[in-house]
Amino acid sequence: QVQLVESGGGLVQAGGSLSLSCAASGRTFSTYAMGWFRQAAGKEREFVAGISRSGGRTNYANSAKGRFTISRDDAKNTVYLQMNSLKPEDTAVYYCAADSRDWNPIRTGAGGYPYWGQGTQVTVSS
Repeated sequence: QVQLVESGGGLVQAGGSLSLSCAASGRTFSTYAMGWFRQAAGKEREFVAGISRSGGRTNYANSAKGRFTISRDDAKNTVYLQMNSLKPEDTAVYYCAADSRDWNPIRTGAGGYPYWGQGTQVTVSS
């Protein structure tokens, strides 16, 4: 029902910044809660940040608080993840996810999101 395409990943030096984008298809983007997850090699997929349908509520993993910012632009059918002060531990494939349901609080489990993008690689060198 909805297709998600991530972009903006790449190779950066520790302390640098990257801005990820997730473009969604469909006319009902504004009704979806959105989340960012990441999966490092050999590790489980983990929650990074989430934003509610209205954009009024956000949630961040402890590792992302103070460094990452999630936002959305419903007119452009796009959700963003601004990442500052990047660390080597942030190296992972980053995935965009969507959920048409109106959960409160924002869900942090990957299993709660039915729609996923293909991911974009973020590599942070020391």
